[in-house]
Amino acid sequence: MAAVSTLSFNPAIVCCSRSGLSSNSLNTKAHFDPMKRILDVGMGLLAASVMALTPLEAHATRIEYYATTADPPCDLSFARSGLGFCDLSVGSGEEAPYSELINIHYTARFANGTVFDSSYKRGRPLTMRIGVGKVIKGLDQGIFGGQGVPPMHVGGKRKLQIPPELAYGPEPAGCFSGDCNVPANATLVYDINFIGIYSGNRK
Repeated sequence: MAAVSTLSFNPAIVCCSRSGLSSNSLNTKAHFDPMKRILDVGMGLLAASVMALTPLEAHATRIEYYATTADPPCDLSFARSGLGFCDLSVGSGEEAPYSELINIHYTARFANGTVFDSSYKRGRPLTMRIGVGKVIKGLDQGIFGGQGVPPMHVGGKRKLQIPPELAYGPEPAGCFSGDCNVPANATLVYDINFIGIYSGNRK
């Protein structure tokens, strides 16, 4: 079975447990600077990820990543939960299946447009289990559907505006040595590209 993509901290996946956060990590207002994080860390990750690719693959990855940092016109609809969503492209493939692994590409930003995470920077899609609480609530609802949100189909691209109560709430997330990737009460914006259903589900 192919290996599932993992990172030391992945904002898309870390959803339900903050037991690893120390008291020092939670007191981060003086240290947190999301723009510094993207300049110091984000570009380094992008450069590191494309070094392992061929020149043509690396060029395509850079183009795709930077394309997702733009904010294409999109009129958000809002679910009862407060989740904002709109389809940039409706896929023609299968719906996101309950409890199965799927492959997505994504770019995650703060409300001010600062990118704090992206699968494109790593040069490969993220494999994640959908519909069962393994990711933040806003991603589960935004991809699998529910509460007025239609499920995504393979090949679809969707923008999600995730309020804090469907993301990480009143606590910061991804805290290491006093710095946090995601501040408390942050509204997050995800651009999702539903690549496909993980083939390992059906072996």
